Amino acid sequence: MPRSIPATAVLLPIVLLLVAMLSIQSGAALAKSLFPLVGAEGTTALRLGLAALILCVLMRPWQARLSLKSCRSLLAYGLALGSMNLLFYMSLKSIPLGVAVALEFTGPLALALFSSRRLLDFVWVALAVFGLWLLLPSQHGEARLDPLGISLALGAGACWALYIVFGQKAGAEHGTHTVALGTLIAALMVFPIGLWQTGSELFASELLPVAIGVAVLSSALPYSLEMIALTRLPARIFSILMSMEPAIAALSGLLFLGERLAWNQWLAIGAIILASAGAAATIRPQAKLG
Repeated sequence: MPRSIPATAVLLPIVLLLVAMLSIQSGAALAKSLFPLVGAEGTTALRLGLAALILCVLMRPWQARLSLKSCRSLLAYGLALGSMNLLFYMSLKSIPLGVAVALEFTGPLALALFSSRRLLDFVWVALAVFGLWLLLPSQHGEARLDPLGISLALGAGACWALYIVFGQKAGAEHGTHTVALGTLIAALMVFPIGLWQTGSELFASELLPVAIGVAVLSSALPYSLEMIALTRLPARIFSILMSMEPAIAALSGLLFLGERLAWNQWLAIGAIILASAGAAATIRPQAKLG
């Protein structure tokens, strides 16, 4: 008879993943508190800059073997990561955290369903489209959303899809050094933008404790916990659990930022979560060629 798997072996990675999602969204709420001081661009620069320093110390990316050919996917991965963070933080200036995360989730969802031809998968597409429709600006809506904020969050979702595509390629070539190298590239891309927007205020010493907190909560801690969970959970279960993130973001926005959502926005978030979880649970992996 097969040996039973201890409950802790199943529960531990799930708990770690939940902690990672709570950490990321708490970090996003904390980051939003920096916007009045250094803006979204400056906050993104501080997050990525400090996260790059932390990850470089922990992962020693200078030991990676780099070549011109292998650096192409790494460069694309880093640029996608930087753009994703910048656009996401800029969207938070005008739309609630939970809504922004739900809109951003459409990127990975579209990537997962892009090559699908089954009827069931079009049900998930329809659910996601329904969620997006509920979030579109309307003169008669209970709470209007800023069109620019919606566009920025959707742009962040597109960058998230590119981040996944190029992250897989870069990860296959550079292994554990990929995250540190990609974050360093993202920081080098975004830091000049933050410095141009904010000036010398970006280096104010009183910002450092909060900025370090954002970097740890949003990058260093959750990325590490997610990697542990990913190695211990089936990819499909991992994806289904990750679909909870928009709801966690909405609750984080409510608790830490006082962002109250209208009924249609909660319904939209629920539709996008269901579409993401359903796609992860039912989509068929593509057959490998060769």
